[in-house]
Amino acid sequence: MCGLAHYFEDEGIPTTAIALIREHAENMRSPRSLWVPFELGRPLGAPDEPAFQRQVLSDALSLLVSTDGPVVLADFPEDAPGPKAEDSTGWVCPVSFPPPPSDDTGPVAEVMNEIDTLAPWYQLSQDRRGRTLVGVSGMTVPEAARYTMSFLDATPAENPQPERAQVQVFKDAFTDIMAYYSEAGTAQPGQRSSRDIQHWFWHGTAAGRVMLDVRAKLREGDDKKLQFVAAKIMLPKTQGG
Repeated sequence: MCGLAHYFEDEGIPTTAIALIREHAENMRSPRSLWVPFELGRPLGAPDEPAFQRQVLSDALSLLVSTDGPVVLADFPEDAPGPKAEDSTGWVCPVSFPPPPSDDTGPVAEVMNEIDTLAPWYQLSQDRRGRTLVGVSGMTVPEAARYTMSFLDATPAENPQPERAQVQVFKDAFTDIMAYYSEAGTAQPGQRSSRDIQHWFWHGTAAGRVMLDVRAKLREGDDKKLQFVAAKIMLPKTQGG
C-alpha cells in the first residue's frame, strides 16, 4: 500500500496508509503512514474491538491534515487489545504427539512426526472450511519443513525453485508450515484466539522450537534479506518478536 500511495498522489489524490512493518514504510517513503505494532494480517488490531479500530482509523486519517512532511511516519502508541476475559476458555490444544516411530529422535524426526500426527486435524479443518491457505510454496508441508529446517545446516538445501529468489521460497515454505499448524490447531474443540494458536506453535510444538533455532541462525547469517525475514516476519510481536 505504501508503494501504491505514490501513484495515487501523482494523480492528485491524498493518501494515508497503515503500515504493519515499519521498515517497509521507511523505505517506500509514502507521504503519510501510520505504523501499528500489531500482528501481520490485523492492521486494525483485534476483531470485535470497534472503539479501538475506530481510534486506529482516526489516527491514520488525521495524518491527512498534518503540516509535517514531505514524508510523515507516525507510530500508533498502543498495542492491540488481547482476547476478552469472557471469551477465553483456557484452550489448550489436546493433540498429544507420540515419539517418532524410529530410533531417530532428532528435531527433524520430531517435526515430521508432528506433521503426520496433525494430518487428520488439518483435513478436518479443510473439510469444514472448504478451503486452505496451505500451498503458496508449491511444496508439500513435509517438503516445506525439511527445506526450512535445512537452514540450520552450514549449507542449506539447494533452492528447489531456482527461478525464484531464495528468500521468497523460504518465506513461502515457512508460511505454509504456519498455515498448516494453525488450521490443524483450530480444528480442535473449544474457543481459541490467534494468540492461543501462536503460543501453542512457538512454545508447545517441536516445529516451533526448531523454527526459533532457524530464526536465530538466519539472524546471525550474511544474507540481509533472510535476516530481515527472521527479524521482522517470522516471530509475531505477541510472542516476543
